[in-house]
Amino acid sequence: MNETAYPKEVMAAVIAHGLKDGQWVEVGANLPVPRAGALLGHLAHGPNMTVMIAMTKAYLRDTPVIEEFEFITDVGAMRWAEAYYQHDQLLNNQRHRANGVFFCGGIQIDRFGNSNMIGIGDDHTKLKFRGPGPIGTTNATVQNGTWHLVTNSHDPRVLVDRVAYISAVGYGRGEANLREDLGLPNAGPTSIITPLCVFDFEEETRSARLKSVHPGVAVDDVVAATGFEIIVPEDVPVTDGPTAEELELLRSRIDAQGALRR
Repeated sequence: MNETAYPKEVMAAVIAHGLKDGQWVEVGANLPVPRAGALLGHLAHGPNMTVMIAMTKAYLRDTPVIEEFEFITDVGAMRWAEAYYQHDQLLNNQRHRANGVFFCGGIQIDRFGNSNMIGIGDDHTKLKFRGPGPIGTTNATVQNGTWHLVTNSHDPRVLVDRVAYISAVGYGRGEANLREDLGLPNAGPTSIITPLCVFDFEEETRSARLKSVHPGVAVDDVVAATGFEIIVPEDVPVTDGPTAEELELLRSRIDAQGALRR
């Protein structure tokens, strides 16, 4: 086995390392990296973690190989289901809201953690590029206690200074108390996880700050590939990738078909 982790495997490890046993973790069925990270946390150190896959509560610690599936409507995901939840049930579940963790994508993500899944173009009736739409992200980024932004493309067209449209509100343009003024119940996004690095958000300006760079990536590489001005601390650590045991779990049970290595 190649013991060098691929960038998406490092991303999955970042997600897993940030999860705690007992948390409620929501995963979109067509997001293989967050799904792998959630399952890695579940198998490695979270036996009491609730993992939601395609709106179903799943327990997979006894599953030898978790077969790949793509869409939220894929009935294959139902083979592990212990329960099914509707959106209004999740919204009204206070335990879920307090302990819930969600991972949000975007065709654009800006320096203040706003996500755009709507489209690109000045005229919303004639978009130059149409995204998938907000789907459940508008709700899920509000009804979970913690949420993160994840992108598989670290590119200036994706990581922009200002998104064209907002489908999930981060910190606006960095205004003080914005989320409180809007009545949003959680503190906002915690991080942006990319194939090159992890960003968090500076406490006062709420602007993206470089938290760590992945193994083999230089700070200058991140700066050159990012479409907004980054806050760069004096010392930037290297991201902790998967351990040998975690890499074995990823490749033998969670991602046996190699989606994270493509």
